[in-house]
Amino acid sequence: MGVVIRTAGEGDRELVVRLLDEAFQDDPVSGWVFPDEEYRRRTHHRLMAAFTDAVLADGRIDLTEDGAACALWLPVPADGHTGDEPGGDTGGDTGGGAEDGSVQVREAVDPDNERVELIARLTEGIHPYGRAHEYLWMIGVLPGRQGEGLGTALIEAVLERCDRERLPAYLEASSARGRGLYERLGFEFTGRPLDLPDGPRMWPMWREPRTPATA
Repeated sequence: MGVVIRTAGEGDRELVVRLLDEAFQDDPVSGWVFPDEEYRRRTHHRLMAAFTDAVLADGRIDLTEDGAACALWLPVPADGHTGDEPGGDTGGDTGGGAEDGSVQVREAVDPDNERVELIARLTEGIHPYGRAHEYLWMIGVLPGRQGEGLGTALIEAVLERCDRERLPAYLEASSARGRGLYERLGFEFTGRPLDLPDGPRMWPMWREPRTPATA
């Protein structure tokens, strides 16, 4: 039986936030943003809520019908502007929008935590602009459901459309395990890693659209 996928709406907001909160609690980047585990358990969901709200407004959230996995996608046009992305890390901005956005996210999520703002600035700084593409901002699978192919199914559904429409795709892998998965799906490391200060490495990855096989 295939994985049933639907587009999440406003009514799914709390479900998506809870899913992302649970899926990313032990992610290396989340651990860097919120180093204290107890504090992370109490606060991490606010950051996931900010991400969810931004993508519900300007992108699309794909959700498995059973609510066990979701993928947050943002379309990035050639000029790099996607809308009200927090921190500007999902779209380019040659003015002060990215800086203002990252400050706003920090104030909303955890005002005393500089890393909430810094992660937005750093990912914005490595994002490739100039060509329209689909940006896989986040993909989360409940810990007890990992290894079932849910994440792969969510990604492949969008990559098939990217291939039809001749659109590249981009993401930042936050773990070596994730990087391996994305490589199997056709993403390639851009060659410029992001090493978070006193923290983990992230791998920006780009995928050119594939030409469908001809009979």
